[in-house]
Amino acid sequence: MQLFRSHVLVCGGTNCTFANSEKIIAAFDKNLVENKLENEVKIVQTGCFGLCEEGPIIVIYPEGTMYFKVDVKDVQEIVQEHLLKGRLVSRLLQQSSEAVEGEYAIEKSSFFKKQMRVALRNCGVINPELIDEYIAFDGYKALGKALTEMKPMEIIKTIKDSGLRGRGGGGFPTGTKWEFAAKQDNEQKYICCNADEGDPGAFMDRSVLEGDPHSVIEAMAIAGYAIGANYGFIYVRAEYPIAVKRLQIAIDQAKAYGLLGDNILDTGFKFDLEIRLGAGAFVCGEETALMTSIEGKRGEPRVRPPFPAVKGLWQKPTILNNVETLANIPVIMLKGSEWFASMGTEKSKGTKVFAVGGKINNTGLIEIPMGTTLREVIYDIGGGIPDGKKFKAAQTGGPSGGCIPASHIDTPIDYESLIELGAMMGSGGLIVMDEDTCMVDIAKFFLEFTVDESCGKCNPCRLGTRRMMEMLDKITKGKGVMSDLDELENLAKDIKASSLCALGQTAPNPILSTLRYFRDEYEAHIRDHKCPAGSCKALLAYEVIEEKCVSCGLCAKNCPVNAITGSKKEKIPFVIDQDICIKCNVCFEKCPAEAIKK
Repeated sequence: MQLFRSHVLVCGGTNCTFANSEKIIAAFDKNLVENKLENEVKIVQTGCFGLCEEGPIIVIYPEGTMYFKVDVKDVQEIVQEHLLKGRLVSRLLQQSSEAVEGEYAIEKSSFFKKQMRVALRNCGVINPELIDEYIAFDGYKALGKALTEMKPMEIIKTIKDSGLRGRGGGGFPTGTKWEFAAKQDNEQKYICCNADEGDPGAFMDRSVLEGDPHSVIEAMAIAGYAIGANYGFIYVRAEYPIAVKRLQIAIDQAKAYGLLGDNILDTGFKFDLEIRLGAGAFVCGEETALMTSIEGKRGEPRVRPPFPAVKGLWQKPTILNNVETLANIPVIMLKGSEWFASMGTEKSKGTKVFAVGGKINNTGLIEIPMGTTLREVIYDIGGGIPDGKKFKAAQTGGPSGGCIPASHIDTPIDYESLIELGAMMGSGGLIVMDEDTCMVDIAKFFLEFTVDESCGKCNPCRLGTRRMMEMLDKITKGKGVMSDLDELENLAKDIKASSLCALGQTAPNPILSTLRYFRDEYEAHIRDHKCPAGSCKALLAYEVIEEKCVSCGLCAKNCPVNAITGSKKEKIPFVIDQDICIKCNVCFEKCPAEAIKK
């Protein structure tokens, strides 16, 4: 084996790939050859490091130096200065208080300091397209242990004792689900992986598949042995081309190494799996709809019970876990249930991966111990709100979740705490909102998504969500009446109680949570015909403050519809014609004297 003095890890996740990380790798290869370093320095394409806001990112080991927003033109300087002369390229270090005295390393970053990587342990560390690198980090060791040292029920007990709960929605205990399927007397059983990540702003599962696909494959094989299944399906949306490509490479490599197929590790155990592509239907994230889609039918949910552990794919016992849940399995098998259960809270064990986005400085992927507070995520890890604005709310769980107000910023993030606040963990999307966010409009945004994604099988979801959206639309246009709020709340509760599947049952959550914490904003839209956040266009009116106006005319010059008239030369005050104004906000942005009010 060839030894290298330095390893240059280049992020190969979706975000960095679209920002030319592949060209950066090619530039490194070229420069290393030109400087005769190809036998001393190795370039490694990895998965996502997490700090997506600062991509493309590279990390150079053994120092652990992390460079941000690297461009192809920066590569020559990195090779010359860092790899040849041992000097940091300071301008590519993150501009933070930690980058002092010419030092910057991952472990010193506030973004990583409070994180604990379990599901993401190999993302940004190994080349996901090389099985040997996964094996070097104890890959498939858990499968070997399961097949040669443990009985199926011992595996299930380990998972139950760990306290691992499903990371894709409601948080059902994983070991209990496996136990249900294991007890079914049937020659054919199945293991399914839900990689149909549909929440707006969510990319947790995609990142695991792009950065560590073998962890999911190994976990599915372990689950198959535990419940007596010999075949599995990974249901992943076709919009994830990099994840699909690397997943197929990993499956092919595992088969070539005898880790999938017949007689795995000479134990007589047989397990194989395949990828099934989804067409992007949000409802297919629901387990029964997903299985119906795998069967080649229209993706619609089924009535439960019977639950999939009893009658799932083709009416056979089936276990469905999402990507993040499965990524935890191998490390739990190796380090033990007590190790995993030592993290988190009493009822929410382990860690949770979140895709953090919205009005926050450090957009990206994080993994934190359960029980970490929302304040720590937003300010310690996320770097706070841009432009010094106030934190207003956080949306967890995507369209199925709810909004947590600033008054609950010190709430620990775990299953029970979020449900108590009217939100939910969901798959792990976390959207941060600042003072300029209209909470009525946010509820409308998520409901529009749900209406579009409803499969239409049951009336409460098909008709009820559309009716709620119509009411929200009316309120955001200033045409609502106070009785709409009680009607909206009652309808939301009815839909929640009577919809067939989780999509409809959770669709009202954004409305119910915003009514609970931000009812005054709804009332302002109705009673005062004003949007307190200045976000709803129909309720906005732009005016020129004559005392502040310097008559520069920039507002009129930039108005796309010529709604602003006035003349500095003729000393005619600038005014905005409300009948012509399209409320595009250009005048507000261009005015140098802050003379435009809205």
